[in-house]
Amino acid sequence: MNRPRRRLETPIGASTLLLGFEGPVRISRDGQAPDTLVSVYCGPTTTPAVGEHGGRLSGIEVLLTPWAAFTLFGTPQHELVNRTVDPDDLPHSLATSVAELAAALAALPDWERRFGLLDEVFTRWREAGPRSSERVARAWSLLVRTAGAIPVPRLAEEVGWSVRQLENRFREQIGLGPKAAARVLRLQRARRLLAAGRGAAETAALCGFYDQAHLSGEFKAMTGCTPREFVQARRQPSPLSPVADRMSGEATSLVLPAPAAAWSGPGAHFSKTGRVG
Repeated sequence: MNRPRRRLETPIGASTLLLGFEGPVRISRDGQAPDTLVSVYCGPTTTPAVGEHGGRLSGIEVLLTPWAAFTLFGTPQHELVNRTVDPDDLPHSLATSVAELAAALAALPDWERRFGLLDEVFTRWREAGPRSSERVARAWSLLVRTAGAIPVPRLAEEVGWSVRQLENRFREQIGLGPKAAARVLRLQRARRLLAAGRGAAETAALCGFYDQAHLSGEFKAMTGCTPREFVQARRQPSPLSPVADRMSGEATSLVLPAPAAAWSGPGAHFSKTGRVG
């Protein structure tokens, strides 16, 4: 359909690299000026954002484990928390700019060849970047596997670091400290359970929240709405398009009504890759 799109995007356990082919996306977050970009890097987040475009948007969205993003861009990830930037404003080891990579992908005639080129480029890019810590990757894997339920002291013990060492390395290579990362992953699981029909009280207990009020407070802080509002909004049929979540099997997004002054333009076409890292 030839209509603008607006979506609420909630925090997820990944960083995002959007390689845009045409048409900008505007990303807004409370307390920050909106960013309007064709290609976008978004680091780890703990707050919601609204993304919108004028009806014409195409490209590839790559979801990166945060420590993989550290390797690609070599930037301490705590500097990019809750930020949206042009990826060419960040240091990287690509032989060309990210914008040129996006243009090369756009010029290919089909998605198979685009993904083939992207696999080649990411392999070289990752090998040339700074090495992330194997302990950080292991700690992150444990956090993801337990949906943020593992206590931070035990997590540090599992990888052979002190809590302070773990916190410092997480801020550098993940962006969020282990406690904040656990909050995001715990809420990610809660959204998934609520979207699948579980009640708020049951979800709070399953995800390790103190009670339903604790779940509601965390939900409001990181999504901008209550659990009930989130579930009701996802169940309402949208005249624009169905909810298109950014991660398979997850409840990450809400389709929002476009404002009266929204951009105008034809069509929308978008593809995703698998995760990197």
